[in-house]
Amino acid sequence: MNPYQNRRLRGVTAVLLPLASLMLAACGGGGGGPPGGQIPPAGVGVAEVVVKPIVEWDDFTGRIQAVNTVNLQPRITGYIDAVHFEEGAVVEAGDLLFTIDDREYRATVASARADVARAETRVELARQDLARAEQLAEARAVSVEELEQRRGEQRQAEADLRAARATLDAAELNLEFTRVTAPIAGRVGEALIKPGNLVTPNGVILTTLVSIDPMHVVFEGDENIYLKYQAQAIAGERPSSRDTRNPVQVGLAGGTDFPFRGEMDFVDNQIDPATGTIQGRALIPNPDGYLIPGLFARVRLLGSGEYEAVLIHEAAVMTDQDRKYVYVVGADDTAVRRDVVLGREVEGLRVVDAGLDGGERIVVNGVRKIFFSGAPVQATVVPMSDPMQVVAQAPAEGQAPAEGQVAGE
Repeated sequence: MNPYQNRRLRGVTAVLLPLASLMLAACGGGGGGPPGGQIPPAGVGVAEVVVKPIVEWDDFTGRIQAVNTVNLQPRITGYIDAVHFEEGAVVEAGDLLFTIDDREYRATVASARADVARAETRVELARQDLARAEQLAEARAVSVEELEQRRGEQRQAEADLRAARATLDAAELNLEFTRVTAPIAGRVGEALIKPGNLVTPNGVILTTLVSIDPMHVVFEGDENIYLKYQAQAIAGERPSSRDTRNPVQVGLAGGTDFPFRGEMDFVDNQIDPATGTIQGRALIPNPDGYLIPGLFARVRLLGSGEYEAVLIHEAAVMTDQDRKYVYVVGADDTAVRRDVVLGREVEGLRVVDAGLDGGERIVVNGVRKIFFSGAPVQATVVPMSDPMQVVAQAPAEGQAPAEGQVAGE
């Protein structure tokens, strides 16, 4: 054997000997493993399965809308004389917004009043002529035909008076229309027509006005959710939003909470065949004017009646292909696998539809330290609502826990 082969053999031996030592230690023969070859219990956090009454909420997306939206249009023809509001300001019902040149309409009113005066004079003369004719008729000094003619003249004069008064009412109404006022309280938009421009009652919009408080949130649900609500209403589990103002919670884009509270006030009477959805609407108080029309809204609608539910934290759930399971810790401090069927999320926890009865202790922190069902654990109790505490391996016997560490972690 040449010197090169000797050096290569010594190198292989130097590698194999440490590996053999490690294998012996792993089998318990080297004295480096746990006594008796047992796996030490894993330090885990456990929490008791929660059972409490809950209600479910269904999530939708929608838009904020004003309860009242008005497109102000002129009712007469004329030139805009002045704009009397600040664009974007809040106005009260009856506030003056625009004036239209009223000189022509004032003249028309004056002419109509004169016509009414003439008609009143004719009525008075016709009444006097009729009275004289009736006196003469009693003395047989006038014919019946002439008496009837006087009566006809009086009726004609009274009809002319009514027509003149109607013309005056129309003229006064047109004069009133030269003052465009706010029909509702709300926030006014831009003045779309400026002073000096001619307007006619042909669809021209002067400005828009939207109400502020309260606001609507409009959203749509599919026909499956509609059928679910109908079944619940028939079974008496949840009242229909058509008959009861069921509560809603509303959040806006970019947030995770639902700070606005409201109630349902409308459900449409048909499913839209084009989309397979039905429209719902809720009413939301908006005293500070924070909500404005067009905002995107995240909507939660009461989705069930109150019932007792079994709840666990999502951190406790493991997945095995298409099955979900948790580890239940028994009195012997061993973690046993339990398959579960999960429902929706409620108040930060998951509803368990099947697999747990409530009251069990399950592993919610350190679950990945458990490698097989029946593994021993060293449990530290943590709250189900906040299980994400650091749970480390238990300290060696006689060693105090590290500062800030729960005993048994």
